[in-house]
Amino acid sequence: MTSTAEGAGQLWAVSDLHIGYPENRALVEAMRPSSDEDWLLVAGDVAETVADIRWALGTLAGRFRRVVWAPGNHELWTHPRDSVTLRGTARYEHLVGVCRELGVTTPEDPYPVWDGPGGPAVVAPLFLLYDYSFLPAGCATKDEGLAYAHGTGIVCTDEHLLHPDPYPTREDWCRARVAATEARLAALPEDLPTVLVNHYPLDRHPTEVLWHPEFAMWCGTRLTADWHRRFRVDTMVYGHLHIPRTTWHEGVRFEEVSVGYPREWRRRSAPPGRLRAVLPYGKTGEDVRKGGFR
Repeated sequence: MTSTAEGAGQLWAVSDLHIGYPENRALVEAMRPSSDEDWLLVAGDVAETVADIRWALGTLAGRFRRVVWAPGNHELWTHPRDSVTLRGTARYEHLVGVCRELGVTTPEDPYPVWDGPGGPAVVAPLFLLYDYSFLPAGCATKDEGLAYAHGTGIVCTDEHLLHPDPYPTREDWCRARVAATEARLAALPEDLPTVLVNHYPLDRHPTEVLWHPEFAMWCGTRLTADWHRRFRVDTMVYGHLHIPRTTWHEGVRFEEVSVGYPREWRRRSAPPGRLRAVLPYGKTGEDVRKGGFR
């Protein structure tokens, strides 16, 4: 683990910046810390191209004392608009290299300790993916779930653009990431709480409000369902659902911190692009009962 915030500042979080949209890019251009000691957790889906990812994370890293990034599915896409054509683990490793050039903390780096107000707490960015275990009701296998999803027309773009190379499948990649991450978390000091930052929620309960419940298949894995208890989690920070809200599950706070697409945030009464407080805990943000999918 690495050094701390030296007793001051605020731990903020945001995700799903999607700066390919000019309106969202403008939101990032306007983001500022409240003090020189603030940290920012970015829980994935910054953009689809390496150039945009570099711009956004570099901009934020120049303003916040520390930026911590966990990848979303959009960063892992091999998108036809991107000049970087790497796939799977090679693309992820390339993005980790970009982050290290920018001074941004990744899931491959030592976990930092937030020692500012509300701390101390280990801040652990995670990269876990999903394994199709959040199946639609009445489906017993991945194939049944995918057939149902195709029947409804609700199929994640990952099926076309997120390649698991060199793993045979995305679920194989997920299981490897879960096993490696679980070992790291188990080795943390038992006297410190944690803030876990992942693009997907560790538990299925946040997906229960999706308009299209079949989309939950692309939203996490049952393998992490007890991590919020096992690893002394103070706050589980995630995005992906585009339903910014606070929920409590078995006494643990789950914070969905996404900005989402302009068509989504324009419908909300709250100003878009607000950072959400993680530590110390204060405002809960809006509680959106139903949301979109991606």
